[in-house]
Amino acid sequence: MSQSKLTAAGTLALVLLGLSGCTTFGKCGAEGCAGDREITANVHAAFVQHPELGEPNSINVETVNHVVYLSGSVSEGAMRATAESVARQIQGVARVENTIYVTK
Repeated sequence: MSQSKLTAAGTLALVLLGLSGCTTFGKCGAEGCAGDREITANVHAAFVQHPELGEPNSINVETVNHVVYLSGSVSEGAMRATAESVARQIQGVARVENTIYVTK
């Protein structure tokens, strides 16, 4: 992976962490919303059922206030769209923010 892609990925991760920190205290308190961990686990489990998404750890999932944040990289645009679609189908998900980037 090139230095610029690593820098972009690192910057994106910091932005997401910053956004999640701001959001956490607004609606559900410092511990986040009840069910956020379960939503994250369910999204991960659903991704495992879709081998077309590539390596299991290529897509990062975070949930804050029932909003699922997807980040990471995939090799095809269809994989990005599939990940978002799968995440939207999980019970309890209010919204999906997809910042997955396509490497090709």
